[in-house]
Amino acid sequence: MSETNRMEKHLTLLGVFHIIYHSLSILVGLGIFALMSTIGCITGDPVAMRILTTIGGIVGTILIVLGVPGVVAGIWLLKRQSWARILAFIVGAFDILDIPLGTALGIYTYWVLLDDDTEALLH
Repeated sequence: MSETNRMEKHLTLLGVFHIIYHSLSILVGLGIFALMSTIGCITGDPVAMRILTTIGGIVGTILIVLGVPGVVAGIWLLKRQSWARILAFIVGAFDILDIPLGTALGIYTYWVLLDDDTEALLH
């Protein structure tokens, strides 16, 4: 198998991994917001409701804001767009901070995208 063909498979796999991983991040963000808001409503205490809804909103928003660029990068890596490489580098840097799965994805992102054959695949 040629090196270019091998890196093409890795690039496809990387795009799929980004879409799956960051879609899960978005779903978790929505779930945390819904859960915290529901718990606040169940307590019946207006202060608890406000605090829990605020915390859920902040955490949920952070996860969604960090997840959307990852999904976008994954989709456009699959379409072999060169600008997706830059976005994936940025997303990969944030992923490295998310131990352990994000770290693995971030390292894999850099390994795939820093290869010379991968750069030739993106147009």
